[in-house]
Amino acid sequence: MLEVWRLDVQITEQHEHNRGLRERNQALHADVMNLKSGIDAIEERARLELGMIRKDEQFYQVINQVK
Repeated sequence: MLEVWRLDVQITEQHEHNRGLRERNQALHADVMNLKSGIDAIEERARLELGMIRKDEQFYQVINQVK
């Protein structure tokens, strides 16, 4: 009986782990589809993750000095 209980616990833990992986995979799939479908997602990612700007834009960096 103890072995059956241990296996039940392992099965439950594995189901939880698999659910987390499925959710992560769905999010990644949505990202891939978004990137494939248009330039807006690519531009957003370039701006946020790489700090890129367009040729016709100006970048201003504001530095707060603490006194």
